[in-house]
Amino acid sequence: MFNRPESFDMTSKTFQPVPLDQETRSVLPTAEAAAHLNRADQTLRIWACKENGPIRPIRVNGRLAWPVAKLRRILGVA
Repeated sequence: MFNRPESFDMTSKTFQPVPLDQETRSVLPTAEAAAHLNRADQTLRIWACKENGPIRPIRVNGRLAWPVAKLRRILGVA
């Protein structure tokens, strides 16, 4: 129907997050932070909305950015 390669799959949202001890960014998007915490994306969004989770995001132009330093502290990563 569209001119896309047959291997292209819009339902596949798989990615390999970088291990936190090797992460160079200071913040992560919700999907990556959720993968590290083994939680659903929506769980982190609820934490942000209710401000009652173990970590609070930084809001940047209406988007949530999860601090890597706080993720490391929660997960006990050096």
